[in-house]
This record gives sequence, C-alpha cells and structure tokens, in this order.
Amino acid sequence: MRMSTLLATIVAFAMTLLVSIPAHAQASRTWVSGVGDDVNPCSRTAPCKTFAGAISKTAAGGEINCLDPGGFGAVTITKSIVIDCHEIYGSVLVSGTNGIIINGAGIIVALRNININGLKDTGVASVNGISILAAARVYVEDCLIENFAQSGINDTRTTGNTKLFVKNTTIRNNAGTGINLAAANANTVVIEAVYSVGNGTGLAAATGNFPVINKSVMSGNTTGVQANAGSVVLVDNSQVNENTTGVSNSGSLALANSDISFNTTAITGATSSFGNNRLFGNAALGTTPTFIGSPTTDHGQN
Repeated sequence: MRMSTLLATIVAFAMTLLVSIPAHAQASRTWVSGVGDDVNPCSRTAPCKTFAGAISKTAAGGEINCLDPGGFGAVTITKSIVIDCHEIYGSVLVSGTNGIIINGAGIIVALRNININGLKDTGVASVNGISILAAARVYVEDCLIENFAQSGINDTRTTGNTKLFVKNTTIRNNAGTGINLAAANANTVVIEAVYSVGNGTGLAAATGNFPVINKSVMSGNTTGVQANAGSVVLVDNSQVNENTTGVSNSGSLALANSDISFNTTAITGATSSFGNNRLFGNAALGTTPTFIGSPTTDHGQN
C-alpha cells in the first residue's frame, strides 16, 4: 500500500515537470537549409526549410543562419533578429508580394548576404524587396535586391528617431525607387558602398529623412538622387551618372567630392556644393550648384 502511494506521488511529480517544460522552446540560434523541413526544430542537425519557419523558433534577439544554398521564402519580422547568410547563397524569391516585411515597434533587425528577387521581368510583379513598417534600427548589409514593381527598400515608418543603415548592397532593376525613404519624424539614414542602378529613382528622400550617401553609385536610373521638400541629403564621394536627371532637389541637398557625369540633365533645383565636385559630360547642366561657405567657416573646404 505504501509502495503504490509512493509510486503515485512520483508519477504526479513527473507529470508536473512535463507540463512546466515549454513544448516549443525558442533557440537563440537556428538554421535553414535547402533540404530542411519546417517541422524540424531548426537546429544545425535538423534545420528548417524557410526563414518563416525558423523565425517562429528563434528567440527575440537571436540569429538565423543558412547552412547551404537555397531559396528560403518571404518572411515577416516582428521581433529583433539577425538573418545572416554570409558565405552561403541565401535567397528570397517572391511573386506578387513583399520579400521581407519588418514590422515591430522598437526592434533591431539585421539582414546580411541575402538575394531578394521579385521576378518583375517574368510578368509577375512583386511589391517591395524590403518593406519597413516599424522598427528602431534596420541594418542591410551585403545584399542584392532586384526586380520589384515598387521599391527595393521601402521605409515607411511613422515613429520618430528611427535609423536605417545600408552597406555593400546592390539594388537594381526595380520599377519604382531603389531606396525609398518615406519614413516620418527624423529618420537617420546612412548609405555606404551601395549601387542603386537601373531603377526608376536611385534614392528618394521625403520630409523628415536625413540620408548621408557615401562611396555609392546612382546610375542608369530615371533620377539618380531625389530630395523632396523637408528632407536633408548629403551626397559625398559618390558617382551620380548616366541618369536622365542626376540630382533633383526640392529640399536641402549638398554635394561633396562627387562626380555628376553623363546625365541628360545634371541638376534640377537649388543645390549646394562644397566646391570639390566634378560635373562632366552632361547633356545639360540644369541648375548651377551654389558654393557653400568659405575656408574661414566650418562649412568650407579647408
């Protein structure tokens, strides 16, 4: 009698432990593979098939890595996460939708070495490569974004003091804008070593956006760089060439150490220059840029 009571107590205790253990604990690091399966736990030895499958099993602030080349599908990101496919060909191939949606208040997202293709030239138009609806900071590094009906990167955040960093990335053949900065309320943007080529507009900045474009190429677009009213844009050490319009400004735009060359029209709108740019081979100059400052001020070249 005493033995059966003890056995019942042990069984009840064991059941309590089982109930208290999460059925689907989230890991800080998960993996995807071209031969994976989303029913797997997304571990290194049992990877998932898609980013969407892996993100549900990855803890906030965690990381998704690619084990081998593959197409890992569209994904919506609502928590802080890193998706990193460095050294591996990681792809998102979509039709009729966005490639990656980022939509989480206050989150920090990093996307590295991902090819995002919208299949525009096949006649099946997708929307945006990366659509940023809400986030504190977004990092896009070493990516290729191409063939979307709207924008390569479309930033429409409405909260203030947000940040976007794009580095070592090619954005091409998008019908709308390569990088569309439509976020409101003081959006800080750093664009470095970015090729925005063959798009409707290379980069467009709306009110409240303050992009710095450095060591980048805006080429073969209808408009290379477009600063709309209420935006402040600095183009530094960059190439704006072979566009229909090189620079279009109705906000505040300054040029430094840059080449504006071989455009149909180099510049439209009152644009500032630090006096160290090269305008060459344009069919028409358009608006002559205004020199900023002098060597005796903090604006001039010293």
